[in-house]
Amino acid sequence: MKFWRVPLDHDEIKIPHGEITIITARCKGCEICKTYCPRDVLTMSTAFNAKGYHYPEVARTDGCVACGLCQIMCPEFAIYVMEIGS
Repeated sequence: MKFWRVPLDHDEIKIPHGEITIITARCKGCEICKTYCPRDVLTMSTAFNAKGYHYPEVARTDGCVACGLCQIMCPEFAIYVMEIGS
């Protein structure tokens, strides 16, 4: 990312990365996780789960910053994020 000016703590701050786990059997295909992801990491799969819903899948593994919005917004607790080493 190119900044028009460099923040003072640019060299000190490390951007976290996350690993998203999706429990496809719990998903009801509401797309809330996909809608609220600020980095557009998730997409909806073309496959179906056992309930007959399209479930989300990770499109860009390097894009997740472990913000946790997807796991907070999921009404079925079907997705969670773990921060991986910096």
